[in-house]
Amino acid sequence: MYSKVILITLGLAAIAAAGSFESFEYSRRGDSSEESYESSEAKYSFNWAVDHDPSSNEFGHQETRDGDETQGSYYVELPDGRLQTVKYFVNGDSGYVAEVNHEDTSSAESVESYERPRYRYSSDSNESK
Repeated sequence: MYSKVILITLGLAAIAAAGSFESFEYSRRGDSSEESYESSEAKYSFNWAVDHDPSSNEFGHQETRDGDETQGSYYVELPDGRLQTVKYFVNGDSGYVAEVNHEDTSSAESVESYERPRYRYSSDSNESK
């Protein structure tokens, strides 16, 4: 009898506790009456660059954003000596629009001194015997 009272009491406590928990549901954008934090409020600007002479690494990035309008550029020195520059902009929901340019910054001497590797394949005549 004592165990039945305990089970009934625990059952009632569980039911009472289940009703007191706050439930959260997923709602699509625009379904909520709460304040919206859309991207139009964003405003920032940054700029950074790296020029590391010992490793010949040169790259950087700059970007400015005001609401839905974003513009920026980044650059990197490619292994073949060219400088790749990407300029981009975003206006609202149009997506990223990029302009990619390559500039040859290597000297003529370094291009002429490059020698293409030559590969030689030989077969051992003892393998076929």
